[in-house]
Amino acid sequence: MRHTVRSARSQFLSRTSRIGTVGAIAAATTLMFSGISTAAPDFGSLGSGSLGSGSLGSGSQGSGSVSSGSVLPEMFQTNPGPPPVLRDDILVPAIMKTSESGKHIRYEVESPALRRAVTLDVLLPKDNSVQRPTLYMLSGVDTGDDRNAWMNQGGGRDFFADKNVNVVMVNGGRSSLYTDWAEIDPVLGLNKWETFITKELPPLINNELNTNGVNAIAGNSMGAQAAMMLAHRNPALYRGVAAFSGCYSTVDAVGRLSVQLTVSHQSGDPANIWGEFGNDTWKAHDSVINAEALRGKQIYLSAADGTPGPHEDSEDADYAKTVVVGGAIEAGSNRCTKTMEDRLTELDIPVTVTYEPAGVHAWPYWKDQLPKAWPTLEKALGVSTP
Repeated sequence: MRHTVRSARSQFLSRTSRIGTVGAIAAATTLMFSGISTAAPDFGSLGSGSLGSGSLGSGSQGSGSVSSGSVLPEMFQTNPGPPPVLRDDILVPAIMKTSESGKHIRYEVESPALRRAVTLDVLLPKDNSVQRPTLYMLSGVDTGDDRNAWMNQGGGRDFFADKNVNVVMVNGGRSSLYTDWAEIDPVLGLNKWETFITKELPPLINNELNTNGVNAIAGNSMGAQAAMMLAHRNPALYRGVAAFSGCYSTVDAVGRLSVQLTVSHQSGDPANIWGEFGNDTWKAHDSVINAEALRGKQIYLSAADGTPGPHEDSEDADYAKTVVVGGAIEAGSNRCTKTMEDRLTELDIPVTVTYEPAGVHAWPYWKDQLPKAWPTLEKALGVSTP
């Protein structure tokens, strides 16, 4: 059954006068999203010139290539520090428990694909006397190597305390889209996240936690796009997906821009992700084009409209950044969500969608979405709430 809460509210920038420097970023982002056509792509002929003047970034218009560098001005990029050191001694995937506190376990996983160790935060089921399913959770663009914001900012620790599900929160992967990159990036390093998450990790988790082999995946922002992407690319692995404030195309104008902004946010080079723009690899990662692969899954989507909502405090020091920049990004996510919903509707694939009447691109709103998404995930995982 489709449940949609819609809003026609707009003009999110009119709600604050504290624009300053962040306003310049937001204004550019707003112009990018508002000036790009969201017409459905030609699913059979997305060639190198298909974006025309709607594409952004030096060197990208007309040629079809993703330019070296990024669309986000360098002064606004985040420096993530040196990339992880690559190891040549990791030959097989291995998992080791490093700490445990109640129902929370921290694991370290050695990955041959990533050539390094990755940490996980895992929440155990309330009742672990029988085999339970697993929910994988992905975070946003600035996710750290030693933390996953779903634990605390996203309310995961408290929300899942009474749920009979293993929750695996993947740490690391900043600006990576949790995908396998074509090239090693000078700043972001080696990214083979899809191989790690879908091939190396599940057998280790199933064995370590004695799961029943049933999986679903969820994420916010960059993690939302990645969750949908991994679900359509690995349809046998996941029975459901929940995605909050994501963008699900890679080759239409908005989707391409989203990829470029995501990668460049942490100073990565979009030219390194999937090779020449418009090639088969870019298309293969587009969930709108490949939505048929989601048939039979439980699907939840959500986005707000980008206007200030109940969690904004005008006295907060980050108010301008939260409302202006976060509003612009969420407005773009809203458009992306509608594009994905329309494609699923076209294919007659059921989806539950919530469009919040107010809210920006920020953790308090994704925390609010978790219980709203749970009935969909619960059905996918085959568990019942006490």
